[in-house]
Amino acid sequence: MKFIVSSSSLLKHLQQISGVINANTVLPILEDFLFEIEDKKLSVVATDLETVMRVQMDVESKVNGKVCIPAKILLDTLKNIAEQPLTFNIDKNFSVEITSDNGKYKVMGENPDNFPKEPSADDTTGFNMSSSALLTAINKTLFAVSGDDLRPAMTGVFFELTKEYVQFVATDAHRLVRYKRIDTKASKVDSFIVPKKPLNLLKNALPDNDDELTISYNNNHLFVQHGSTQMICRLIDARFPDYKVVIPTDNPYKLIVSKADFQGALRRVNVFSNKSTNQVALNISGSELQLAAQDVDFSFEGNERMNCQYDGEDLQIAFNAKFLIEMLNAADTNDVKMELSTPTKAGLIKPTEQAEGEDLLMLVMPLMLNN
Repeated sequence: MKFIVSSSSLLKHLQQISGVINANTVLPILEDFLFEIEDKKLSVVATDLETVMRVQMDVESKVNGKVCIPAKILLDTLKNIAEQPLTFNIDKNFSVEITSDNGKYKVMGENPDNFPKEPSADDTTGFNMSSSALLTAINKTLFAVSGDDLRPAMTGVFFELTKEYVQFVATDAHRLVRYKRIDTKASKVDSFIVPKKPLNLLKNALPDNDDELTISYNNNHLFVQHGSTQMICRLIDARFPDYKVVIPTDNPYKLIVSKADFQGALRRVNVFSNKSTNQVALNISGSELQLAAQDVDFSFEGNERMNCQYDGEDLQIAFNAKFLIEMLNAADTNDVKMELSTPTKAGLIKPTEQAEGEDLLMLVMPLMLNN
């Protein structure tokens, strides 16, 4: 089997899917890319058994065939070769010889029959969504996903489909993000949980444009197709917590602050907070917001004042500053609105304006004030 391919084009395609490959895997063949040639089209597949990514590209070849090539050495080779056509020659023992303008490189491939088969797309239900809409949904929810493997349902993003909208929810029990797209609709009411890793891979592989994605799913897997790139991942088999019950319906106090100023103040004051809680207390009265943090063990203390618009009774409430900073990143407006009620009830954070067809709501649990 022999084929000719552009070195930079091959590298670009391989980098899109190389994130799937784990460094320390149980099966050595999982450290390989599967190269498959059919009718002058090269498909390259990478998998970690949970997630499969596949890219396709055109190559010059006269015969069909397949081979597994170790990923790390191939990527390291391509990164150091200037743009030029490369010739790949594979013999019957799966030995791979790569010929460039002024060099020859040999690497031992593996038998492609040992490469895991990818899940088949049986009984799938699908819907379409723009690439930028899915990217935005991933960026606005992924940071709130839990890293606690004892609660598997929270280690992914909950996709909630209806005939009117599609909603994405992530929570780690301390904070929650709900992002709704009214411009995307599904054919039936359904829901599933997608793990964090494949969503991170999609984040790097998808373009931020209006390209149409085909998203389909069955009981066990999610399939996302964008042009010649395809991703398949196993869904998390668990029940997502009933998040609707924790969203307060009535938070009467409204606080509007400049996002950049608030984030800056939180970053500065958080330096002096207790490192295990990152607790920053907010004192709100009239049009002034005071931020205070202290670490009693080291006698650290930080205080700042800033202007705000506030409609409500004077309030002192404490939050994890790190969580607030991350959540503010998800709001795309200059100002953000916080809806509060008492020092022990969850606070809601929303952008002051929502883009058309979008609805973002973030919830953060307060910390006990240490007076």
